[in-house]
Amino acid sequence: MKNPVFYLILAFSLLGSGCSQNDKNSIPAKPNILFAFADDWGKYASCYTKVKEHEAWQSLVKTPNIDRIANEGILFNHAYVNAPSCTPCRSSLLSGQYFYRTGQGAILQGAVWDESIPTYPLLLEENGYHIGYTYKVWSPGKPKDAGYGGERTRYHQAGVKFNQFSQNVTKMVESGKTVNEAKQVLLDEVRGNFQAFLNANDKDKPFCYWFGPTNTHRKWTMGSGKKLWGIDPDELKGKLPHFLPDVDTVREDFADYLGEVMAFDAGLGVLLEMLEASGKLENTLIVVSGDHGIPGFTNGKCNLYDFGTNVALMARWPGVINANRIVSDFVNLMDLAPTFLEVGGVTIPEVMTGKSLLKVFKTDKNGQVDKDRNFVVTGRERHVANVRVGAVPYPQRAIRTKDYLYILNFEPERWPMGNQGELEKKELDFDLLANNTFVAFGDYDASPTKAWIIKNRKLPGNDIYFQFAFGKRPKEELFEIKNDPFQINNLAENKDYAEIKNELNNKLMGILKSTGDPRVTDDGQTFEKMPYITTEW
Repeated sequence: MKNPVFYLILAFSLLGSGCSQNDKNSIPAKPNILFAFADDWGKYASCYTKVKEHEAWQSLVKTPNIDRIANEGILFNHAYVNAPSCTPCRSSLLSGQYFYRTGQGAILQGAVWDESIPTYPLLLEENGYHIGYTYKVWSPGKPKDAGYGGERTRYHQAGVKFNQFSQNVTKMVESGKTVNEAKQVLLDEVRGNFQAFLNANDKDKPFCYWFGPTNTHRKWTMGSGKKLWGIDPDELKGKLPHFLPDVDTVREDFADYLGEVMAFDAGLGVLLEMLEASGKLENTLIVVSGDHGIPGFTNGKCNLYDFGTNVALMARWPGVINANRIVSDFVNLMDLAPTFLEVGGVTIPEVMTGKSLLKVFKTDKNGQVDKDRNFVVTGRERHVANVRVGAVPYPQRAIRTKDYLYILNFEPERWPMGNQGELEKKELDFDLLANNTFVAFGDYDASPTKAWIIKNRKLPGNDIYFQFAFGKRPKEELFEIKNDPFQINNLAENKDYAEIKNELNNKLMGILKSTGDPRVTDDGQTFEKMPYITTEW
């Protein structure tokens, strides 16, 4: 008979094996957190070819590093920003709250951060994390050297040229470098900045790093999609959303944008390589996303249609997130703040309206995981200050479910993309429209696409594209996703959908009221009276 001590040792060893890294009830203590967040990056990554409705253009962009995160982790199909404008989106994400709860953080120009609002990076730092960012974030924490988004947490030691990827690669090629040599210079910059961040962690704390390049923001070099990345604009024929003209100019513009997505992917690849080489990859939660839809295209940035609010989101965390999962839960990016806090062992402030995704991470399920995650609320107030007389906003709120998108436009007499500006006075040059956002419809970024739509609006058949892009909108919009994925056919006045419209309106208004949206609790005066920059047309 074996010694009783033998059985005691065996029992403890078996108990220990039940608490391995693969036990979803045992979360690794304080993992590193890498958040890769691209400016103006919508839902464009080749891993989305696995989701049937996105095959049209996803197959043209090659994103092996983003795909790795999705393939070795979880891919979210219904991730939405809270507001399709940089500052309010980031205010929501950092605070874990609806954008309209962040005071002047709810607007772009004139935004001021309310220091009383808790933000996840500073809360993580208070609880033992080394925090920092490279390129773009937002700046809770003043003065600049005190908080997050300022000099103390910024790591730009190797430079910021990656932010103008196609422009700088083109310049270097013109100076004699090969395309690959020029790309490598910018990728080495990414390496140098991240290494500076890692070197600053002299106490080897768990880290939280924000990688936020802006190269997918306007503007980029025309033709760069094909020249630098091999994306043939002609392959987009017949694949563009129906609210865009299917012409050479627009296809090339779209291809150039996809090229910048591939550059962002290459930068992410550098970070993955460095983490792997240092042995930190397996204990790092990696989340990848973007702050709203495509800029300089109809219904993208500054719009509550899916083209403006539905974004890529994927996460990898070995031992917690099973590989090759595709989840259809509706996720708002404000959910990331409480997620990062729970992962880091930090108490989630009661003020946060976002819901942690940790439970979704830990399950093995695909499809709908949390039955309560069946909608998202999105909204918008003011983007650029001087695009409407008096710098008034264009207030909108929307609710998106699996089957419908309902949008409430509070001030339908206003121009959604801003006043016509100089367009009312004279015909404008194509290059001016393509490069100067503010000469007309200033909430629609300057682009070759914008220029083409405006310059060709009077030709037969083209007025519809002008209306899609810049026309006024009714107070209510309702779209049935199954039959109208690009949200073109407004059913709000269709009597057959009256009951559905009323249900969505009631649900939306109930959420806005219960979460203290000033647009409905004080008739919008909070946002109507916000500080603004005055500009005469």
